[in-house]
Amino acid sequence: MKTIDASELKEKLDRGDEFKLVMTMETWAFNAKHIPGSLNFCSSEEAHNLLTPDDEIVVYCSHSACMSSQTAYQMLTKAGFNDVRRLSGGLDGWERAGYPLEGEMVD
Repeated sequence: MKTIDASELKEKLDRGDEFKLVMTMETWAFNAKHIPGSLNFCSSEEAHNLLTPDDEIVVYCSHSACMSSQTAYQMLTKAGFNDVRRLSGGLDGWERAGYPLEGEMVD
């Protein structure tokens, strides 16, 4: 499984690199707190309709042991998406690094 760490992701966002950042958790969790610029899909069908195999994609969920981003990574790569990475540390690692967040539960 290919990964990206929080500092590398922050650099990509700061540079304005073109890629799809996907939070793989439920909609309520996305609404509460997510990394700015993130997408969130209600179903795998919606994700497959809005993502293309040529997209660079970064998936993340709450923390390193969270299974939703691991599952999304596996589903995307098996479906022929070639440039997929998983954020190591997830949202928790991003927040611990002091990087920006948005959502209803962000102070």
